Amino acid sequence: MALVTEEIIKANAEIYYGDEICQVKSKFLLTEVGLPNGLLPLQDITECGYVKETGFVWLKQKKKTTHKFEKIGRLASYEPEITAYVEPNKIKKLTGVKTKELMLWIGLSEIYVPDPPTGKITFKTPTGLYRTFPTSAFELEDVKKVADVKKAEEEADGRKEVKEV
Repeated sequence: MALVTEEIIKANAEIYYGDEICQVKSKFLLTEVGLPNGLLPLQDITECGYVKETGFVWLKQKKKTTHKFEKIGRLASYEPEITAYVEPNKIKKLTGVKTKELMLWIGLSEIYVPDPPTGKITFKTPTGLYRTFPTSAFELEDVKKVADVKKAEEEADGRKEVKEV
C-alpha cells in the first residue's frame, strides 16, 4: 500500500516528476530546513512532493538503494518510497530509511541538528536509540555550482568558435 494517498497529494502539495528536478528540490529542501544536503543520496527519483502547511515530504524512486557514507563508514538503505515531516533543523516520523548497525538493519525515525549548530547531527530510531555524527560527513559539494559548470560546458560544446584564417 502506498504511503502517499490522493488526499495528501490534493492538499496544496508541490509535486515534481523526474530525477533531475527531484534531485535539485530534495537537496534544496534539506538545505532550507538546516540539514546537510547529502542526507538523501537517492537515485532515479520518479516523484517528490512537499505539503508546506504540514511539512509532509515524500520521495519515490524506481527501486531500493543502498549508500555508504564513506566519511563515517556507515551503510544506509533507502526504500522505493520515503516519507517524513520536516521542520527547522529536524526530520521526524521518517519512514523508508534504515541504517546498518553491527549486523542488523535498523529503521530511522528522526534526524536532527541542534540549534545553535554544533557541527553534529543525530539519528534516532523508534526505540529511542541514537547515534551522533559530524554534519560534514553528509555534506555535498555546492550542487548549484556543479550544475552551472556542467551547463556551461554543454553550451560551450554546442557553440564552436570560428576563427578567420
